[in-house]
Formats: sequence, structure tokens, C-alpha cells
Amino acid sequence: MELHDEDDKATPRTMLGRRLRRLREQAGMSQRALAEKVGYPHTYISRVERGEQLPSEALAQAFDEHFNTDGLFIELLDMAQDSLIANYSREFVAKESDAIRIQVFTSSVIPGLLNTEDYARELFREDLAGEAMNELDARVSARINRQRIFENQDAPLYWAIMDEAALKRPTASKKTMRQQLEHMLQMAENPSITIQVLPFKQAVHPLMGGSLTLLTLKGGSTVALVESFASGEAVDSAKGVVELVQRFDVARSKALPENESLDLIRSYLKEYADES
Repeated sequence: MELHDEDDKATPRTMLGRRLRRLREQAGMSQRALAEKVGYPHTYISRVERGEQLPSEALAQAFDEHFNTDGLFIELLDMAQDSLIANYSREFVAKESDAIRIQVFTSSVIPGLLNTEDYARELFREDLAGEAMNELDARVSARINRQRIFENQDAPLYWAIMDEAALKRPTASKKTMRQQLEHMLQMAENPSITIQVLPFKQAVHPLMGGSLTLLTLKGGSTVALVESFASGEAVDSAKGVVELVQRFDVARSKALPENESLDLIRSYLKEYADES
């Protein structure tokens, strides 16, 4: 499917808006008329055409159905969402689909592939500022869409360890945190998913203050991503990966067994339920 750029600097976001405007004008429709056809506000359509906001997946699908564009808008939306992933991790995240095992440690937040939409939204809302707030919905969608990896027939094994601090620190809405913990307990029912908590009683550990993700790829190699705040570094050298795997293994040895970890999550869930 060809994408005709009007500008060498065109981005998936601007390409989507331009294609939408072109198809709408070719059909002799105003923004209000299109809005009535697809069931969304014309102001939303206008922002999409100007490249100020990405459409939701449902709206992109509605565009494809209305203009009979064979998935063009969904394709452009996927590309635009990929571009919202931080530069340092974009290539690494793209390898998730080739992973046969994903191991992750987080020190203060719930791992992204276990996030609920509301929890992810609150994290991004705190992280974004100014004009970037227009990307909030798109960033949330991009994170949630990554979780489709668990729906694949050959879904990877997933092993998540989180510091107890990730459970202790509440979200602004206790309901959001309660639903997040409930979601994790549901995810843990999947035999391919293991969730552990590294408790405060274990004191210090070698992964404090950041997060680590290890991908074991189909060819047998392992790559790593170390993140802290808005920065990160992908590591693929044998020595660097081995050092990070060692840190992960130490953290895992200090974590509670899975059944005790889930019991601890349930105890926090009860606290948030009592507070609400």
C-alpha cells in the first residue's frame, strides 16, 4: 500500500491527517458531515487533520470503513504510535514480537505490559507537559496495544519482578490502583506469566532506582534495556548482558516466591479497597 508523502519530513501523524483531509475533500464532505457519518465530534476530526491529535483505534477503523481504504488508517495509526516510543527504546521494543521470553524488573511502577489503561494514563499524565499532553491518549493506546503480544499463539514467557514500592505508592485515584492490582492478579492466572515482588524486608538490592528488561530472542540471544526517568540504554554486548542478567538473578533470589508475592498484592488490594 503506497503512502504518498507531500513532504520529505512528513511523519505518520501528518500523513494520516493529510490523507484524511484529501479523501474527505475528494468525497465533497465537510468535517461536520464526516463527523456525523463516523459518529465523532467534528472538532476531533479537525485536530486529526491538522496533525494535532491521533485518532483512537476505533476512529481510525471508522475512517477505513467509511472510505474503504483497506486498513490504511489503522496502519498509519500503528506507525504513529510506534513513533511515540522513546528513541532509545524504540528498536528494542520492536523486538518484543520476536522474543520467546521477557523478563522485567521495575523499582517503583507496575511493569508496562501489566498496566491497565487508567494506570498507564496517570503515569503518562505526570510525565508529559505542554503540547505533549495532546499525545496522552496515543501514548496510552500504544502501551496497551503492546499487550496484544500475550494473545499470540506463540506468546512469550513473561517474568515480572517489581519492588514493593510499586505496590505501596498509590495513584491519585485509589480506584485506579485497585483495578491495577486486580488486573495483575488476573494476569497471573496465565501459566506463561510469573509475577514476583521484592519486599522491603530484603533491604537494598542491585536494581534500585531503575528498571531492567531482558528479551530472549528466538535465535537464543538476549538483549537488555536499562531505564531511569526519561533516559535509557539498550545493551546487546555479551559482557554487558551477562552483568545485567546477574543483577536480575540476584533480585529474583531476593523476591518472594510467586504465591507469597500474589498474597502480598492481595493484601495491598484489600488496603486500597478499604480506603475507597
